[in-house]
Amino acid sequence: MNSTEEIKRYWQKVLDRIFDQEEEGWLKRKIEGMEARGHTLQRLTFQIAPFHRAAYDQVVDVGYHLHLTMLVKSGRHVFLEEGCYTGRGQLMKGTWVHHDIVTENPAPGDSSLPLTFDTEEREPLDGPRFAYNRREAVRYADRWWDSYNPAYKKFDVDCTNYVSQCLRAGGAPMRGAGDRTRGWWYGNGTWSYSWTVAHALRWYLSGSRKGLKAVEVPSADQLAPGDVICYDFQGNGRYDHNTFVVKKDAQGMPLVNAHTSNSRHRYWAYEDSTAYTPDIQYKFFRING
Repeated sequence: MNSTEEIKRYWQKVLDRIFDQEEEGWLKRKIEGMEARGHTLQRLTFQIAPFHRAAYDQVVDVGYHLHLTMLVKSGRHVFLEEGCYTGRGQLMKGTWVHHDIVTENPAPGDSSLPLTFDTEEREPLDGPRFAYNRREAVRYADRWWDSYNPAYKKFDVDCTNYVSQCLRAGGAPMRGAGDRTRGWWYGNGTWSYSWTVAHALRWYLSGSRKGLKAVEVPSADQLAPGDVICYDFQGNGRYDHNTFVVKKDAQGMPLVNAHTSNSRHRYWAYEDSTAYTPDIQYKFFRING
């Protein structure tokens, strides 16, 4: 049996005994979390796309992309949650000697960027709210959740670039072009830190008083489709992931889309993530418009 078939067999066994397996604890937590929130998993399927294979002696190194699709019932409605994750492992004579799935792998924070940003955001409020089209922003988020708009550069860590594109699709005005440390903008082959860096966008949304503005709210249930959640997985003050709210479940809690580990209609809290720690901190931003 080749390595691709071994990977498929592995995942079929995991899905066949989802609550009795310990190999993929993050997936078990995901489904237990669904049920705890009153959701019902109707169907769970997977696809495998290998991208690496190297054999030496009796060991085979493999790398692959895992696409999970879950049909979830929430109240009277159903939705599809989808996620694309990365798997790596080693096989010896058809037996796994090592296997890891990474659902999130945030890049180390850029130590050259400050932990806080003191920019022009302290200036008085300038003008009325912009006309934010939440429907168009969400349409964009669902259109590009698992692909990449060629009008923008694709980054290895793409979560904030994707969220910025969604905001822009909703009509959020750019400003500050030319100075990467100021404003929020993309163009002419370059961009602001706030467009692409999770920590920088978190601070921009906290303080912006012109153009794209947001209000921080204390809890996720106060968000609506078109809003933004920022994640500090380690709880060390440096935010390393952003998601975009696209739906709300039957309990009024956000479901989000994201890039890097591309996902769609995922529960906002990320407690099923391989990057999750008990020290995780969130920022919830309601976009003004």
